Amino acid sequence: MRIGSYIHEGNRSYGVAVEDGIVDIGRRLGDSYPDLLSILSSYALDEAYDAAAGQSADFGFNDVTYLPLIPTPGIIYCAGINYMDHVIETGRNKPKYPVGFEKIPQAIVGHDQPLVKPKVSDAFDFEAELAVVIGRGGRHIPMENWRDHVAGYTCFMDGSIRDFQKRSVDQGKNFNRSSSCGPWLTTLDEAPEKFEDIKLTGRLNGDVMQQSDVGQLVFSIPEMIAYFSQIWEFAPGDIIATGTPSGVGVRRDPPVFMKEGDVFEVELSGIGVLRNPVINER
Repeated sequence: MRIGSYIHEGNRSYGVAVEDGIVDIGRRLGDSYPDLLSILSSYALDEAYDAAAGQSADFGFNDVTYLPLIPTPGIIYCAGINYMDHVIETGRNKPKYPVGFEKIPQAIVGHDQPLVKPKVSDAFDFEAELAVVIGRGGRHIPMENWRDHVAGYTCFMDGSIRDFQKRSVDQGKNFNRSSSCGPWLTTLDEAPEKFEDIKLTGRLNGDVMQQSDVGQLVFSIPEMIAYFSQIWEFAPGDIIATGTPSGVGVRRDPPVFMKEGDVFEVELSGIGVLRNPVINER
């Protein structure tokens, strides 16, 4: 199942993607589950699946304004320096432990919504990533039990303001409307089972800038869930962005940064495509 959040005719809702469009689950289950986060928190993904089964689309994919996958997420955890080719291009040593930081909801926009290049910087960089959506919370999660805690995967673009990132990681990673997430949560039963079969591609204006697969992570998804759950208590709706491969703009010669009029895409095979235009801050 692929399920996401959006606005349709002025109303916030969520729905399941089918072949010809979107089945509006908010219309069917909204009295019990007003948004996607409540579906996750109530462990009700099966109810959403059943509500969509056999239904025709209520409207087309282009008839909605996409919201961030979970408009009111818990915490967005981001892993840094987590593809070996990215470790090499940054000139660092392979990390001994997963590196993590947090991203605030204010930094996130939905699919097809504009990323905002800030007034104060011309170093707006892209990072294509796979993100894990937590479906069942917990602490000290054993690595072998990781699937019990994951609702599914989604596409993530970790926008990075590189000059501010030199001041502090949190500053460079949390500019208003500089990152994106969505459009769909693809449940594990529909996603490729093997990590190496999840191909990750980042495109700027149609040109491939980043390409790898999730099997190349320095710390795998099970390892990250086990490690980070020692520190944080995960809750349904939390998101873990798992890191980006090589090819980021700041490491190119000359550097390539995003500007108004650009379009960046994150594609994950079997999961979806996240596309965003870039505008200047007004």
